[in-house]
Amino acid sequence: MTEPTADVPNAPEPAERAATEPITDTPGVESASAPVAGPAGRRTDETGGGPAPTIIVLTEEALKPVDVDKILGLHEDDAPTYRVLVPADTERNLLSSFLNHLSLFEMREALESLRPVDRSEAHTDADTALSRSLAEFGGHDVVATGEITADDPMPTLVEEVARLDALEVVVVTEPHAVEDTFHTDWASRARETLGVPVLHMYAGDWRLG
Repeated sequence: MTEPTADVPNAPEPAERAATEPITDTPGVESASAPVAGPAGRRTDETGGGPAPTIIVLTEEALKPVDVDKILGLHEDDAPTYRVLVPADTERNLLSSFLNHLSLFEMREALESLRPVDRSEAHTDADTALSRSLAEFGGHDVVATGEITADDPMPTLVEEVARLDALEVVVVTEPHAVEDTFHTDWASRARETLGVPVLHMYAGDWRLG
């Protein structure tokens, strides 16, 4: 003869326990899908992102539409900001300029390059080149700032690359037979000095230097 057993109430299913237990918020813990504010008010998420990268553009003259189109096409998916540097060419090497124009059969420009440099005019030309370049970028609804540098832009370029943690440097110049041949051009010097990619473009042309 067996003794009767007492009825044992069924334990609640896990889903029922979850519904009946109080929910405790843990301070300082955010949902993985919640956006997090990045530097300078930018919104990023925990799976990646961050502040937009910066591309530094060193140019000896006003950027043309074809130049800006080519530069913007390099990093379309990164949506970078741009920093434009324009040197004030107040101490141009007359012999180098003469030989550069002569090698391209630009006789009139070769003769004009032998004239002494007007420092005030050189600063005005640099300011105009910077304004026009920034206007070209502005027409594409991208963020672009800039400044005029000394004749030798390398010290400012090095500082800006470090300050902005630049992703890349783009150098835009006319062809220079002497500097390009002996690798004393800005792009060659930048490649030897900087730890970031340096791309050399010829102004108004789709060729790379």
